[in-house]
Amino acid sequence: MKLSEIYEKGAENLKRKKLLFYLQGVETEFTLEHNEEIFKRFKFLQRAIGSKPASTETTFMGVRLRTPITMSSVSMPIPQIAEGGLLQVAEGVKAAGSMMWTGSPLPQNLEELVQTGVPLVQTVKPYEDRSRIFHEIETAERAGVTAVGVEIDAGQGTKIYDQIIASGCTPISVGELREIKGAVKKPLVLKGVLSPWDAEKSLEAGADLIVVSNHGAHTVDYLPHPLEVMDEIVKVIDGKIPIMVDGGFRRGTDVLKGLAFGAQAVGIVRPILYGLAANGKDGVREVLEQMTSELQRTMTMVGVKNPTEVSRDILL
Repeated sequence: MKLSEIYEKGAENLKRKKLLFYLQGVETEFTLEHNEEIFKRFKFLQRAIGSKPASTETTFMGVRLRTPITMSSVSMPIPQIAEGGLLQVAEGVKAAGSMMWTGSPLPQNLEELVQTGVPLVQTVKPYEDRSRIFHEIETAERAGVTAVGVEIDAGQGTKIYDQIIASGCTPISVGELREIKGAVKKPLVLKGVLSPWDAEKSLEAGADLIVVSNHGAHTVDYLPHPLEVMDEIVKVIDGKIPIMVDGGFRRGTDVLKGLAFGAQAVGIVRPILYGLAANGKDGVREVLEQMTSELQRTMTMVGVKNPTEVSRDILL
């Protein structure tokens, strides 16, 4: 199936299973709709003469990947989409040479997922019960994950339309994040940075990587798209730690724009869910491979050799 066909079939199957609700946005859905529109603002400056085939291979978080396109944090509603859904996603992501990210709830079969050989990052929410944060991170580290993280933007949980989906959360402080950093053995990711202020505090907390994200439009309405705040955040981070970005990326051309703004990797969620719903683990693999093929094709025609050489001068 072509990528557009996977998205269409996946949406149909999710609708049939009454799971499309999970793909909707918070309250008025402005953030979700804005995510889908932002990429139209930027065009590519083509460099056709003398260009050579690009490579999408990259090293991210110390892991060699075939693509800078990774899964972004999600666990729910994967088990409802397909039997053994999380394991199918792990196998599909691994086959594509990418990286898996899981979120809340903490997968019960996390160790089994890691044993597939897929690089895996586990994030947790800033629960009011702070001991739960440490317990889940410790569980993830014992399972052998690549890195662990805290979703700093979920300080008031998550919400779809008017329904609270994840509750029992409260904003976390720099001091508490430092305490977590001191306790973890794996790299610490802070996900949900969406301002230069939080970027600065992430550095103060000792983060090893940040994810610039508006949480798939599931936290606060009327948030900007990550690309609208990337310039300020990149300036604050100043190359000290890697940056990942997610939020409405559907095509390889979207991904290239994210890299051009200074990200080292781009995360996707809904495309992964569509792929799983459309064709199981093969659908997940096909989504990642086809988006990567689009990325490689466009990189070649704008004169970029590999993901580390992408810069803003390819955009108009």
